[in-house]
Order: sequence, then structure tokens, then C-alpha cells
Amino acid sequence: MKELKDLKLKSLEDLRKATPDDLKKDLKEAEKKLFSFSMKLELNEFKQTHLIKFLRKYIARLKTLLNSWI
Repeated sequence: MKELKDLKLKSLEDLRKATPDDLKKDLKEAEKKLFSFSMKLELNEFKQTHLIKFLRKYIARLKTLLNSWI
């Protein structure tokens, strides 16, 4: 679980309190991390595949919260 803390992702309570601009910024950063992890996985340099699944869920959560603001 130390790897999840190293990602420095916000909790659901913090995300619900955030403004749409903050959510968009977090979404962009999470998508960059996901892309980076996916590239490392393709090159067989990434062994923590559970982080990719977690990031995908986190991105979905951010998109859901952004859609609720509209």
C-alpha cells in the first residue's frame, strides 16, 4: 500500500470539496501518470500492475465528479 501513498492522490471527501478547476487539474495529472505507467508496462519495466487498475478507477471517479458539476 505504500505505492498508493506515493501517488499522492486525494481522498473522495477532498475531491467532493474541490472546485471543477482543481478536479480538471487532478484529472490531467492522473492521466499523465496512467500513460507513464502503461508505457513502462509495455517495456516490462513496471511490476506494480495493480496501480494501473487503481488509477483507472481514480480517473473514472474524477470524471464522474466533474460531470456532476455540469
